[in-house]
Amino acid sequence: MSTNTPSVAPLGSTPRPTRILVIFGTRPEAIKLFPVVAALKADPRFEARVCVSAQHRGMLDQVLEIAGITPDHDLDLMRPDQSLDSLTAALITGLGKVMDIEKPDRVMVQGDTATAMAGALAAYYRKIPVDHVEAGLRSGNIYHPWPEEVNRKMIGAIASLHFAPTTTSQAALLRENVDPARVHVTGNTVIDALHWVGDRIKANPALASGLADLEARFAGKRIIGVTSHRRENFGDGMENIAQAIRTIAQRPDVAIIFPVHLNPNVRAVMNERLAGLDNVALIEPLDYPHFAHLLSLAEIMLTDSGGVQEEAPALGKPVLVMRETTERPEGVEAGTAKLVGTDSARIVSEIFSLLDDKAAYEAMARAHNPFGDGHSSRRIVEILCEEMGQA
Repeated sequence: MSTNTPSVAPLGSTPRPTRILVIFGTRPEAIKLFPVVAALKADPRFEARVCVSAQHRGMLDQVLEIAGITPDHDLDLMRPDQSLDSLTAALITGLGKVMDIEKPDRVMVQGDTATAMAGALAAYYRKIPVDHVEAGLRSGNIYHPWPEEVNRKMIGAIASLHFAPTTTSQAALLRENVDPARVHVTGNTVIDALHWVGDRIKANPALASGLADLEARFAGKRIIGVTSHRRENFGDGMENIAQAIRTIAQRPDVAIIFPVHLNPNVRAVMNERLAGLDNVALIEPLDYPHFAHLLSLAEIMLTDSGGVQEEAPALGKPVLVMRETTERPEGVEAGTAKLVGTDSARIVSEIFSLLDDKAAYEAMARAHNPFGDGHSSRRIVEILCEEMGQA
């Protein structure tokens, strides 16, 4: 097995580029890593190689296309209703084979997916240093979110460098006795991605023109954007969310745009409970430019997603989080987000409060976004350069 000690170039020669294998498999990972991949590829000190697991096939491909990334390795592991243990086993063996082929100096993973956890573990088995983007998020409950909380704790035990998005996530790592010299506050790369796609939509509005029919259909209405996909909300949680949306949709001044996740545990409930409502649009998952455009159209975002808690405040949009806990307490503390759980009555009450109380809405809309300034990827590359002695 390789210990991956950086090679020392002969005196007067140019050091060889550091080979970094960037691993991801889901749409959120792709969104948060494509700015880092771009920054690495633009820097001659690095050779960035990309491996995707395709844990989410269709939604991942949308991001790859808009970001202009062609993976060097595509494991194509998505299977209908596969169990977490079978997925994890396939990930560890598949990613391990890629590492044996590529022999990277470092492996980079993002966040808390099964792909990220398995990538870190396979790298650890080969004594390859692991760089963790969006490190240090903690809810304090191993079942909320499930299984993400344990995934990211495992990665945290393995990682060599921890790129924490905020001082709160940095503090969580330090409480776990991670070496402070290995933890770097960088901001969240999702803000880099949001700025990038926003600039491209301004330059080419056709990139996000697919919502034009809905904009015309719901002209004059107050749009609420909805996303929901968390495993811990499957079952009763999804039923409660659907009931809340039905109640909210009774208001004539409101329209709801809901890109429905491909998971059948989400689709079956939402199609049964919400199909046919005049002011509810159940639509296919959006590519990244169209989702960014939905964020700009929405007055409020109702979500159980992690990324939306970071993205929407960057555009001044309040976020109601349909979870009992969040690993992003910064948003709650700053006032950009509020935990509302999956109780139907509470969801409805909180939505109506924001719709009817201008002061309450403005307090959330104008709160400072704590998640970054759009330069996180460059910071990560410079930290890596210092780590490899190439600064």
